[in-house]
Amino acid sequence: MLRHEFRPGRLVTGLTALGIGGVYVLDSAGRVAVPGAWPLIALPAGLFLTGAVSALYGLARRGRRKDGQPPPPEDGAPVSR
Repeated sequence: MLRHEFRPGRLVTGLTALGIGGVYVLDSAGRVAVPGAWPLIALPAGLFLTGAVSALYGLARRGRRKDGQPPPPEDGAPVSR
């Protein structure tokens, strides 16, 4: 099986969508009362969190050097764009 690059931003986006969907399922089952403005706050907050996680992960992976060049790729590591 081919390995793929870990992308934590996609993980956070998926968890946000599952959380919002789960709350709506609970709302339709009558277990939770969801205010009408809740998705207008939750979705942008989740997208902001996704962007922050992706930016931090990108900075951590970049591994800056003094000359400004990115580090050479590791042997056997897939290059994805």
